Amino acid sequence: MIGKPAILILVVMLAAASTSLLAQTVSSGLRGSTPLNEEGAAAPIAPLRNSAEKETRNYPEQPPVIPHAIDGYQIDMNGNKCLSCHARARTGESRAPMVSITHFMDRDGQFLASVSPRRFFCTECHVPQSIVTPPVSNDFIDIDTMLSRAAPGGRR
Repeated sequence: MIGKPAILILVVMLAAASTSLLAQTVSSGLRGSTPLNEEGAAAPIAPLRNSAEKETRNYPEQPPVIPHAIDGYQIDMNGNKCLSCHARARTGESRAPMVSITHFMDRDGQFLASVSPRRFFCTECHVPQSIVTPPVSNDFIDIDTMLSRAAPGGRR
């Protein structure tokens, strides 16, 4: 049985250890050199990529990213600014790609005359891209690169 003095000493030791852990700093990663018990300054908002080039997708069924700035776009129940260029009737004059035909299907797979309410809020899946250097390294390899590395005739 542990006595009250031993428990008190144990509690004091745990409190001292947790305080020293909180004061430690991390030299890499998202926090930089900010101590764990402090909140660091917010990073500045990075500029958005603004081009007409399509980005390659990293995996099958990845929603395309938005290659231009969308600041100030109204995308709510009352309107969708994206459709002023990407709607079927507007692509001829805007030269923008039309929204996918999957956006015209309801939940039962039936095609509708206009964009489905389930696909009306574009920024739920599609996002603009910022011009930034990734804060942490990434060794992601897409499937096409992985398959091209496989030996001919080998298992894929």
